[in-house]
Amino acid sequence: MALLELKGVSRHFGGVRAVDGLDLAVEPGQVFGLIGPNGSGKSTTVNLVAGLFPLTAGAIAFEGRSLEALPTHLRLQAGIARTFQNIRLFGQLSVWQNLWVAQNSPEDRARHGFLARWLGGQSGARDEILPLLEFSGLAHKRDELASNLSFGEQRRLELARAMATRPKLLLLDEPAAGMNSEEVGQLRERILSLRGRGVTILLVEHVMELVMGVTDRIAVLNFGQKIAEGTPAEIQADPAVRKAYLGGEAA
Repeated sequence: MALLELKGVSRHFGGVRAVDGLDLAVEPGQVFGLIGPNGSGKSTTVNLVAGLFPLTAGAIAFEGRSLEALPTHLRLQAGIARTFQNIRLFGQLSVWQNLWVAQNSPEDRARHGFLARWLGGQSGARDEILPLLEFSGLAHKRDELASNLSFGEQRRLELARAMATRPKLLLLDEPAAGMNSEEVGQLRERILSLRGRGVTILLVEHVMELVMGVTDRIAVLNFGQKIAEGTPAEIQADPAVRKAYLGGEAA
């Protein structure tokens, strides 16, 4: 059974069909790429899965369960985490605090008391947060305010914060945006590391070197519709994809 399944998914904004009849199935442990020109519906698809927008039509299921009635925070509790095109960190909290807050759900804080969790639960939290700091290369910045980090460091913290929620499905919305080639290479290694741990990833990205280097399967959108799906090699060879997105001519 697919971990994430979209059937006939559509989202219209007035007369604009941002996503139009999209079918997708993401298998457990898979890195699934979603590519296409600007405005093709990629980020809208991520927002629909995360619950930011309601569906105009169609259905989305996670672990066989419909997501239609679940608000965003309950989707997070169910195991769906995400990053954003535009970084959204808690700027006035430290690196460590950003990870701690993400790790502890509102239900945990209400059940045990926020102060008790903060004072008494730090030892257990530290055991989980330290590997995330190492994973993101931010162990030496743990007490630094998130707003004082460099752009690349903030990107790494956002990924680590998403992982702090212990997701089953990780939605990465253009995680390489604004990164230099060295940072993209480091991101590639982190995504491959997550795949090796069995984390399922839906990746929206324009950096084709990254997409082709980490994905198991790719779907291509154009004007809200899927025009191709296959392995990275199949997508690179598809004439319709080359014409619509990769810059080549259709055969």
